[in-house]
Amino acid sequence: METGRNAGDEATKPDPAQDLGGIEGLIEEHILAKLDPEFLAHFANNQPRVAGQPPKAAVQPPIEHVRQHPEAYQPPCALDTSGYPGVADANYLSRDGATIPVRVYSPDEARHGPGPYPVHLNFHGGGFVLGNLDTEATLCLSMRGAGVSVVDVDYRLCPETTWGKCIYDAWNALKWVRESATALNINPDSISIGGISAGGHICLVLQHMARDAGIPLKLCMASVTPATRGLAYTYYTESPFPSFHEFHRGPVLPWARIKYFGRLCMPQEALPDLQSLWPNWWFEPLKAPNWSNLSDTFIRTDEVDPLRDEGEAYAMKLVAGGNKATIKRYLGCPHTFMYTDSMKRKHEYDRDAIVALRAAHSLD
Repeated sequence: METGRNAGDEATKPDPAQDLGGIEGLIEEHILAKLDPEFLAHFANNQPRVAGQPPKAAVQPPIEHVRQHPEAYQPPCALDTSGYPGVADANYLSRDGATIPVRVYSPDEARHGPGPYPVHLNFHGGGFVLGNLDTEATLCLSMRGAGVSVVDVDYRLCPETTWGKCIYDAWNALKWVRESATALNINPDSISIGGISAGGHICLVLQHMARDAGIPLKLCMASVTPATRGLAYTYYTESPFPSFHEFHRGPVLPWARIKYFGRLCMPQEALPDLQSLWPNWWFEPLKAPNWSNLSDTFIRTDEVDPLRDEGEAYAMKLVAGGNKATIKRYLGCPHTFMYTDSMKRKHEYDRDAIVALRAAHSLD
């Protein structure tokens, strides 16, 4: 397993005597000692200055306010790329007839030729509650630099839509891309999928569905894959994964945040009905019934993330099933660090994606 360690990493750990901008009281000491100094600087510049006030991630706004002010809840990397050169909006129909928007990022023809191009489907993060076509736009712009078209999928969110329909939105996106190959100028035989957090979970389920349907994938590239079953926990101690316990008061995805998403996706009173609608393993991909003949997979996790161990356990099950899986853990990084442009690790993450996509699609 790669660990994302660079020469001098130990020297860049926070100095206990360093001025951390008054955030020491907002992050527990054992977590503070592990975090990348560049993340700490970003965190210090984006937190309330009132002593004892909890981190922003621990403050859970009413969903009505989130929907009325979506710009206030976008990550630092969010960007409206509509109208950018080589970027086009489209839509397709999901299983129940719902119209799902997508944004297509085509490679620079001067650099990568006229196509048809390999294609990568991206499913954004956001706890199945947040996110849109702006959320990971800068990441999509970066990935198309690999010489692949990137299709960013605006799957439906909870609570307005029942959890699980996002999976069918993703599945129908995959089928639509294959059926629209000529119009999209893509090669339907060279498809990869990927996602961050909730989007990572979606693409893991999609990986199994594609195998079952005989649709070959070049790569499944999932990052900080979420403990979706954890959305239904009563308390964090129900998780069998040590990282879920160690970082339950972390600065980006604390237990309070996970429970917030859980109440909107899988409220306790609705769980029996939800579990009757979808296969059990959709809620927990680690319980998928068949681990043979799955696509190559690149699992990326963060050292300081409650979801770290579950993502790595998924990769280990892939290997045990005879599949090829690469794991990389980014040291010092919290959940969704790749949304923070001021971190060197974020740019390392971008480069890793390009290298993985070029290799998977035989572009080197």
